[in-house]
Amino acid sequence: MRTLTFASRNTKEITRDILTLIFGIVFPIVLLLLLSAINKGIPEGYGPEIFAISKLAPGITVFGLSFLSLFSSMLIAKDKTTSFVLRLFTSPLKPAEFILGYTLPLIPMALIQTAICYLCALFLGLPFGINLLVAVIVNLPIAVVFISLGLLFGSILNEKAVGGICGALLTNLTGWFSNVWFDTALVGGAFKTVADILPFSHAVGAARAAVAGDYAAIFPDLWWVIGYAVLLLAAAVTVFAVKLKKN
Repeated sequence: MRTLTFASRNTKEITRDILTLIFGIVFPIVLLLLLSAINKGIPEGYGPEIFAISKLAPGITVFGLSFLSLFSSMLIAKDKTTSFVLRLFTSPLKPAEFILGYTLPLIPMALIQTAICYLCALFLGLPFGINLLVAVIVNLPIAVVFISLGLLFGSILNEKAVGGICGALLTNLTGWFSNVWFDTALVGGAFKTVADILPFSHAVGAARAAVAGDYAAIFPDLWWVIGYAVLLLAAAVTVFAVKLKKN
């Protein structure tokens, strides 16, 4: 109950920042429309397969979720700079309850963001079917990965620093190593190895398999993402617990 109360407070804080919310939802849609338009302007057979709507839409949904890191990191970093966090430290909430309270409000946002992106893709030629619902659910673990990264950095860094780390740096890393803009296999070498180690390309692979209805191909990639989600969430709880003891 106390976690839900804390989560309700965080929901109000998130919804107050309307411009950030709009940007997090609108920017991926703009990218989807722009890249689809570019792909349609290329003669058939010459455009990259990765920009086909069935592959582009799942990739954009994963890339769009990277903005959740910025939301979660800013939320916890702002709380650290106010007297509100001191009152929290004297509350009976445990570190895991704190992190859960920051995480829960962002899950519906992740679902809405993904659903809107797929809805837009329907008008661009993506076939409608139950596969899209599966694809929305498949994106939940990578949403937790991004939220946990934001909470982890937000617990360590100040408000200005997390803007650069979780804003510019993380979104760029997601773009480079996710197979959204280009196939990392074409680069090969150490670049491909790093991409295979990180969860981003696995999240895109699972989402694309879901959209294609290839359910057997979802879990080899999804297990990798789930593993990252569990580890990063545990790391966020641990770091927050250390900060709690220091204060």
